[in-house]
Amino acid sequence: MTEDKQTFLDKKLRPLPRWIFMSRWLQAPLYIGLIVAQGVYVWQFWLELAHLISMMSEKNMTETALMLIVLGLIDVVMISNLLVMVIVGGWETFVSRLELENHPDQPEWLSHVNAGVLKVKLATAIIGISSIHLLKTFINASSHDEKTLLWQTVIHMTFVFSALAIAYTEKLVASAHQKH
Repeated sequence: MTEDKQTFLDKKLRPLPRWIFMSRWLQAPLYIGLIVAQGVYVWQFWLELAHLISMMSEKNMTETALMLIVLGLIDVVMISNLLVMVIVGGWETFVSRLELENHPDQPEWLSHVNAGVLKVKLATAIIGISSIHLLKTFINASSHDEKTLLWQTVIHMTFVFSALAIAYTEKLVASAHQKH
């Protein structure tokens, strides 16, 4: 931040608004906690991968068992991707700028992230994760009762309709802002 901007903020903001504005930094430990949680998911991924490799030596490993383990790995990766979106997008939107402009590794979506875009991205990521869980259930359907299959499908469809509603609402909000 340039000295002129800082001087402006110091003069412009009275003490209470300054404290309210600074309170956004209370979210920092939450994002650090999510980074730790992502580390746990990395550990979980390696445990699952080691399990997959050890199972490959068994002659009686079925294609279904292999597929379920691989879907578990994909699930861990998708949840980790969701964590990255929340950590990076949330920090950029609600705490402070990351100042990644012109950085070669800056995610494409980060340049136009806002609370609405973040909500839509999170909703679609949740649908992806739910899809993996539902696929795992359907692959192993014989070990689940019909009630479980039905409820998992209903919950998944609820996620889909919720994401559509969020996306439609964000589209309406964006078009209303363009008119002003």
